[in-house]
Amino acid sequence: MYVRGQSRYGPTLRESILMHSVSRLVFKKHIPNIQTSWVKRGFGGIEECLNSGANDLGGTLMNESITRAAGAEHGQEFSAGQLNEFIKKLKRIPKQRNTLYGDISEETRLKSINPLPLTPIKNTLEDRKRDLIVSTQ
Repeated sequence: MYVRGQSRYGPTLRESILMHSVSRLVFKKHIPNIQTSWVKRGFGGIEECLNSGANDLGGTLMNESITRAAGAEHGQEFSAGQLNEFIKKLKRIPKQRNTLYGDISEETRLKSINPLPLTPIKNTLEDRKRDLIVSTQ
């Protein structure tokens, strides 16, 4: 819809920070985990959201293409090891979990730290942007 001019680009960083802040204040007793999206907000944006009420960075993702196809600049992969280092730089304690916020086995955790590299995917919107830039040079 955005590409066709039928919607705005998305929430501003300020709107995202407000959403996470108000959610924490309103739902604290009922919703213990509020997630921010590194894919949508980028690293600076998630740091702001973590300092404003969010306490979860979501998943590592592999070959994420939906958000990028919609025009986002961030994310295709962020390994568990990279995620842990990023969290530690923010003076927080990383905790890997499963989808239902349960604990994972040590074996699973170790496998996730250094995954095999991904094969690059073709993303139609990204390919069109790249082709447009190359053709105008």
